[in-house]
Amino acid sequence: MTAKTTYKSPLHEMVMTTSTDLWNDSCSIEELTYSIGHGAVGATTNPTIVLNVLKKEMDAWRERIFEIIAENPTWTEDQVTWELIEEMAVKGAALLLPAFERYQGRKGRLSIQTNPTFYRNARLIVKQAVHFNTLAPNMQVKIPVSQAGVQAIEDATYQGVSINATVSFSVPQAIAVAEAVERGLNRRTAEGLDIDHMAPVCTIMEGRVDDWLHILEKRDRIIISPGYSDWGGVACVKKAYQVYQQRGYRARLLAAAFRHHLHWSELIGGDLILSIPYNWQKLYNASDVEVKSRIADPVPTPVFDSLYKHLADFRRAYDEDGMTPAEFDSFGPNVRTLRQFIESYRELTALVRDFMLPNPDVKR
Repeated sequence: MTAKTTYKSPLHEMVMTTSTDLWNDSCSIEELTYSIGHGAVGATTNPTIVLNVLKKEMDAWRERIFEIIAENPTWTEDQVTWELIEEMAVKGAALLLPAFERYQGRKGRLSIQTNPTFYRNARLIVKQAVHFNTLAPNMQVKIPVSQAGVQAIEDATYQGVSINATVSFSVPQAIAVAEAVERGLNRRTAEGLDIDHMAPVCTIMEGRVDDWLHILEKRDRIIISPGYSDWGGVACVKKAYQVYQQRGYRARLLAAAFRHHLHWSELIGGDLILSIPYNWQKLYNASDVEVKSRIADPVPTPVFDSLYKHLADFRRAYDEDGMTPAEFDSFGPNVRTLRQFIESYRELTALVRDFMLPNPDVKR
């Protein structure tokens, strides 16, 4: 009689028994260490995540911030901030280096996000992406799926950067990213440049899709059965996954922005990545949700029909031709997320400013 395999947790069981990968949705050393212990092979950051990690782990960074300031007496607060962001990313990347080497570059990467204020300028995005690519061998660079970002994704890919498309919520955006990656990879191979160890990723922030649908229900006074809008992001990821599999795109899908267990359980079994925040990992690992493949299970028909009938922005997010790249920048979730990332970046620079120019009105 064969002994039953014992797994550390449901997430560990998922990564050991399916093709679905786990990433930690943070560069926090404490959180990433936990996640790697349960099978994680990647991690990601954005301005909001970096700000929260810094607040949580300030004791580990306070002295280093003062050192960066002292070592660079002419630097602006933005330069000091980016040095801090880069050092946090490199520190997290070091934990993932064994996985990177084990999988020959296909896994084990740390995603660092380009300046969110650059979302309209492909040239600036690409310049920063190429710089980030030099920070560590296993760096991955996050680029927003704005109209300019799509061009930046192609150009950065061509220059050998493994991108992670972010600020992305829809099937049209996922397709635009995949096509841009294909163009970039094809440009490299046409010139005899290596692509074997590149690992492009396209994120769909499924929880932020749900957030937007809930907002529309209230804003536009639309009646939908309770819980139905919690399927919106899942539906978009499942549809994008089908398209990616059918067309053989070389980019890999990643689901992020978790709000409930459907964002995890309904995607188990897919050849994709789940970038899960630490707190949600803890909840999932303590749950009794069965770990089984559900990626091919359709969204319940009454749920899908109701969303598709009543919410025009769900149709825009779900249909392959629901939006053109020119419409990405004005799509509700894009606007809300870019604003949040920019605000977090401003708050992060303000925090650094307090180290550079301590408030004289406050007794220390």
